Amino acid sequence: MKINYNLKWLAVFILLSAGVFYSCKKDSRASAAVTPGQDTQTVSRAANEVVNAWVTTSDRSKQLEAQTSFNFAADAGTNATTVTVDENTTYQGIDGFGFTLTGGSAGLLNGLGGNQSAVLNELFGTANGQIGISYLRISIGASDLSASDFTYNQTSGDVNMNNFSISQENQDLIPILKKILAINPSIKILACPWTAPTWMKVNTTGNNGYTGGSLNTAYYDAYARYFVKYIQAMQAQGITIDAITPQNEPLNPYNNPSMVMQANEQANFIKNNLGPQLRGAGLNTKIIAYDHNTDRIDYPEAVLADAGANPYVDGSAFHLYSGSISALTDVHNAYPNKNVYFTEQWVGAPSNFGGDLSWHVNTLIIGATRNWSRNVLEWNLAADPNNNPHTPGGCSTCLGGITVSGTSITRNVGYYIIGHAARFVRPGAVRISSNLSGSIQNVAFKNSDGSKVLIALNNGSSAVSFKVKWGAESFTYSLAAGAVATFKWSGTQSSGGTGTGAPIGSTVTLKGFNNQYVSGENGTQAMNCNRPTASAWETFTVVDAGAGKIALRSMGKYVSSENGTQAITCNRTSITDTEKFDWITTADGKVTLRGNNSKFISSENGTQAMTCTRATASGWEAFGINQ
Repeated sequence: MKINYNLKWLAVFILLSAGVFYSCKKDSRASAAVTPGQDTQTVSRAANEVVNAWVTTSDRSKQLEAQTSFNFAADAGTNATTVTVDENTTYQGIDGFGFTLTGGSAGLLNGLGGNQSAVLNELFGTANGQIGISYLRISIGASDLSASDFTYNQTSGDVNMNNFSISQENQDLIPILKKILAINPSIKILACPWTAPTWMKVNTTGNNGYTGGSLNTAYYDAYARYFVKYIQAMQAQGITIDAITPQNEPLNPYNNPSMVMQANEQANFIKNNLGPQLRGAGLNTKIIAYDHNTDRIDYPEAVLADAGANPYVDGSAFHLYSGSISALTDVHNAYPNKNVYFTEQWVGAPSNFGGDLSWHVNTLIIGATRNWSRNVLEWNLAADPNNNPHTPGGCSTCLGGITVSGTSITRNVGYYIIGHAARFVRPGAVRISSNLSGSIQNVAFKNSDGSKVLIALNNGSSAVSFKVKWGAESFTYSLAAGAVATFKWSGTQSSGGTGTGAPIGSTVTLKGFNNQYVSGENGTQAMNCNRPTASAWETFTVVDAGAGKIALRSMGKYVSSENGTQAITCNRTSITDTEKFDWITTADGKVTLRGNNSKFISSENGTQAMTCTRATASGWEAFGINQ
């Protein structure tokens, strides 16, 4: 591991939707044509569902603290910062939230003595005062947070794996996993190696062959057999491995242990060896590609582009020690039938609690899931007060989710980051629509039992009072700067508003104030709003551009705001920031489109080329949909 500090339709309108992660500040002025919070629907009922809330503040005065419950009420009044939750618009399923149970973490948990049962129940149970971890990542052999280097077969040349053994895990990992499974039998486990057995590697760089190097092509088949033996051995212990990745951080040769595996090597290994051997053994374990940083999405895309490897691959896994979390959406858009996972992010000791809480909740719990991830995993579950154990050269400043000192524990920021999601958003949930508004970053889910969960963070510098609207009902809540809140409620969404979701995947026409249609102009000139009828270049597909943003595609080309520096065009072959827009529905059911420059697209009443330069939205900046 490496260090990093780096959207069925609307009947309600919210002007100040902040449509994407890391977006710039939005224009705060409203015109007469678009009134924040206005609802023209008749309220059909007010069911007054009970809302429960849990809050963590940056100063630790509240730490996942249950608040006094309150009720939804019939929606009334306005609030410039309004989050609209729409359970009728759904996205990806959720597999869970959790940590990597490193070898070191397992050893520390195993040494808790009489306190072990209470700690494990607190970590993996779902009752009051427990955080409900629902997903674990473990290493196949040693990770850099193991006490020493090891693999499960160091017998050179043993290609048939006659000497394969997981006996080294009998001391800590397997006993702890069995106790965890007794608490949560359905917990998902992802396993991945930091290295192959050293005798299978070439060009290693240190630590007796554990560091660096790559897999010798002569041992691809033997290494696939190593995976099969591992999954079967764990299965014999009553431990089901849900998924594997072929290599942790395959582009990082510097960790101990580590091994480099280039994209073409991983594709070849999966299609020729790992995939066929797993299936031949009757194993349904998922194969997830990559497991490294989001700055190199060319890697998983290359694996998925391989026609032989693709059928074996469930999806791609990511870390965020470099790159942007929005890259997960880029991979999803390229391969929408493949899953996306977020599998590792560290907290560096000694930690700035408020800063780490805000960054990790904003970027991962909210950001990764809004960008299609089925899970979020923090790095190590436990470490001792000196951030041990670790291998020589392994991470010496990795702060555990908890610190274990003898038989007592201290709860660190990672505990609360995961705690705000894991207990409340359970496996089988789906992400549902919610808009980002002002400084209130958020993500919403619907559990299989019908309960709704909204996780909200105030990433502003002062307290914010915001509205949460759900159908025809709402509540208002105040959240301190840097604070995180998880809201949970049940019931069925009432009529009177269907959320903020744009019609992703639908083909639409845009009719301007002059009753003419917007045209992409065949991508050969600036766009205009002067067509009396709509044909191919006057129809646009609404594309999910990630984290609440949309893009508009016509005849294979994307509309660009041109950053407001010239008339808008429809000639881009890919989506960058200038092709992303906020989809904002007005009180009369029309739509305004706001670019990354915080300006609105204007039809210019059809008298000249269209622009994205208007600071406020009025008639010329509103468009009828499919009229």
